[in-house]
Amino acid sequence: MIASLTAAWSRPFAVLGRISMYRLMVYALSVLTLVALLVSALGMVLPTPGELLATLAVLLIVSVAVDVAAHLLLRLPVRIESSLITAPILLFVLWPTLEPAGLAGIALAAATASASKYVIAWRGRHLLNPAAAGATVIALCAALGASLGTTAWWVGADVLFAPVLLVGLVVLWRVEKVRVVAVFWIAALAVSVLHASIQYAEAGIAIDYGTVVWQLVVSSPILFLGAFMLSEPLTLPSRRWQQYVVALVVAALVGWPPVIGDFVFGAETALLVGNVVAFALGARSGIRLRLRERRVVAPGVTELAFETRRPLRFVAGQYLELTVPHRRPDARGTRRELSIVSAPEDAPLVRVAYRDATATPSTYKRALASLEPGGVLTATGVWGDFTLRAGEPLLLVAAGIGVTPFVSQLRHLAATGERRDIVVVYVASGAAQLVFRDDIAAAGVPVVVVTPEDPGPLPDGWRWAGGHRLDAASLGTLVPDLAARHAYVSGPPALIADLAPALSQARSLTTDAFAGY
Repeated sequence: MIASLTAAWSRPFAVLGRISMYRLMVYALSVLTLVALLVSALGMVLPTPGELLATLAVLLIVSVAVDVAAHLLLRLPVRIESSLITAPILLFVLWPTLEPAGLAGIALAAATASASKYVIAWRGRHLLNPAAAGATVIALCAALGASLGTTAWWVGADVLFAPVLLVGLVVLWRVEKVRVVAVFWIAALAVSVLHASIQYAEAGIAIDYGTVVWQLVVSSPILFLGAFMLSEPLTLPSRRWQQYVVALVVAALVGWPPVIGDFVFGAETALLVGNVVAFALGARSGIRLRLRERRVVAPGVTELAFETRRPLRFVAGQYLELTVPHRRPDARGTRRELSIVSAPEDAPLVRVAYRDATATPSTYKRALASLEPGGVLTATGVWGDFTLRAGEPLLLVAAGIGVTPFVSQLRHLAATGERRDIVVVYVASGAAQLVFRDDIAAAGVPVVVVTPEDPGPLPDGWRWAGGHRLDAASLGTLVPDLAARHAYVSGPPALIADLAPALSQARSLTTDAFAGY
């Protein structure tokens, strides 16, 4: 089971990993918008094509205008990617219209959504999902009797279920939130059925559970809310268990919406409550990083050492999402996930490493390569659950630049003096690519080196595998007690797929795929 799931997961990730999360969201929502226009033209949903186009135009114009004005006011590089995501989300949440009052409400929602990113923020990070904030303002206006439109979540139409499901899965696969949103979806469905059961019983009506469940599955906002709004990385906490807590809170409020006076908690308000819970669980802020030094640790591999004003709190094995503003970014965008190489004990220094030896480097890599010492960048936060189990025998398999999270973890063990039962399998194209060997050796753990040719002298406790290519069969030979260990693999998706049959024998498997950037 692990083998098949790992292989299936890793191949599409290799393709999706070459597109930034933000650009992928724009593409995904554009596809859904085109589908909506098509089914509208065929009369399969209530909003007309004219209403959809007019509403989308107002949303885009106002969202972009507010974003540009805010960036100019705050003297930030102008970026409109967020507006291109927020506008189509609101298109599917609000009721499209051609009425002047309704379009005024649409404009208000768009302005609120964009402004919330700068007004309701903590140390450079917005706290609330922008689209949910804009939609909640319209819902409040409607509860107060203002005729400025309404939240309708018409995206829950039966005819849109399949497109939302398919496109949503692509997005969730890319942001690695399939499990979190699955928990949300199942919990929301369960609470909704329970709520409906009680309502039917109070009314003295027999409930047809099959019909109720089917309607909730194909005709509710649950799927769209989870795939395109709850999954927003910037408003989720960094650890997986915290994300599950937020998902369950939002699911409970969606399935059984509270009522305060004339105001009923819609899905958008439920998400805002979840955003507040997320902030309470792990209040984070944008991190200013000043480049202290740059060094080449191997041909084509560069390490950057940054300084922070205050110690950066993270767990060894986590990563930063680093923003590098530059003109005319390619499809991969201006943000990347870079594993932290340093240990928490190295504060206030934070080190990251990346591979820069490609024939056609991304615009991001070129901009990062041009950064001079003293230059300042911003990280959106610390993320990830690629952290080691405590007190268990472990197998760490690293390929190329995928060794970086393990370097952080092993540096942490060396700094704290902790001794663990760990075996490292280190795959590299040659001896020169065995980067950070001193840091790894300092941890005192056995290392099996897999290179095509003899790497020459190795640190104590290291051994060469003999030039064999690492695959499922050779991994089982190199690590005979694999079944007794928890396995961690960091490297290209293709390697993870190749090792899947052997890794299925491990007690557990945690992967960290590097798809390139």
